Amino acid sequence: IEIHEAILIPQFFFICLGMGGASIFLIRLARGPHVTWNKTSNPEPWNKLDPTYQYKFVAITTDYKNLKKDGPEF
Repeated sequence: IEIHEAILIPQFFFICLGMGGASIFLIRLARGPHVTWNKTSNPEPWNKLDPTYQYKFVAITTDYKNLKKDGPEF
């Protein structure tokens, strides 16, 4: 292995690692409860969620277990 080829191996590794992580993150976003892919069966999927459902990945100051629903039932 020449010196130029040895430099490319870690570069390809980290590029593939970044692309894989970005792909996994996009798949995670596309499968969220607020995304609808089939508008005929369930046009508003977010209405079926519990009011204590944690939308954010990390919520520092919010205790979702003690929340009460303010709006009407649909």
